Amino acid sequence: MEWSDVRIFLAIARTGTLGAAARALHLSHPTVGRRLRALEQATGHTLFQRTADGFIPTEEGNAVIALAEQMEEGALAIERRLAGQEQALQGTLRISSADWFGAYVLPPIIDDYAKAYPYVDLEILTGTRLFSLAQREADIAFRIVPFDNPDVVQRRLVRLPYGVYVAAGSPEPLYGDGVGFRLITHDTSTGQFPDIAWLTESFPNAKPLLRSNNRNVQGRMCRQGIGIAVLPQVVGSQIVGLRKLDLPVEPPSRDIWMGYHRDIRRLQRLRAFITVVTDHIAKTPLQL
Repeated sequence: MEWSDVRIFLAIARTGTLGAAARALHLSHPTVGRRLRALEQATGHTLFQRTADGFIPTEEGNAVIALAEQMEEGALAIERRLAGQEQALQGTLRISSADWFGAYVLPPIIDDYAKAYPYVDLEILTGTRLFSLAQREADIAFRIVPFDNPDVVQRRLVRLPYGVYVAAGSPEPLYGDGVGFRLITHDTSTGQFPDIAWLTESFPNAKPLLRSNNRNVQGRMCRQGIGIAVLPQVVGSQIVGLRKLDLPVEPPSRDIWMGYHRDIRRLQRLRAFITVVTDHIAKTPLQL
């Protein structure tokens, strides 16, 4: 039995189709089907029931999923450990963050790093999905909440101030009221946001109009004059056409946490990136 076949088995179990598994593993559809048949022949068992809705694990398949995941964790641990011992400043570094952090905070940091280490290829992964550090989906991640995995080395990087914004030509909303205005808020399906709760409480008579899980979208909708938005100041200050309100009470700030898996803590291109990040934050605190 080959680990590569077990990896394909897990991908099919997780995605439910050969096509989706092939895309996840960057393999061809025929290759995935062929390797699954080889695994079933090697084990002497049918591992999936082929249905119109996709591939469903059989009783035998379900019985070995947990064991296959243990094999996966062992293989990933080997990969992380070997990667952590790599000394050359070359290869790929995958960085995960929220969309706004990737668009408004990372560019000058990436610019400094790329100039200093031109042989490192960088991948920026943004969005609401939390990419796994344990599975090497990302090497380092920036988040607004602490990491809950004990194998992650983390630090509180910086505390970002938030501000309330309207379009540059809009009238001034009355704090504590907001009548006649509309609010641009955040989609809360992925959790609660203290700044959004503060916004609705601070302008109770403003009508909630638009929700988005993208801070860049919120800022550009605000610039269009659609409503009042609360944004990280590093975002609001870089969107031309926004005006920050001078309020008696400011919205709550948020901490930014930086984390990476402990197995790759000696990876030189990672350590160099962390140094560039911390130096940049120390030199330009007012821009954050």
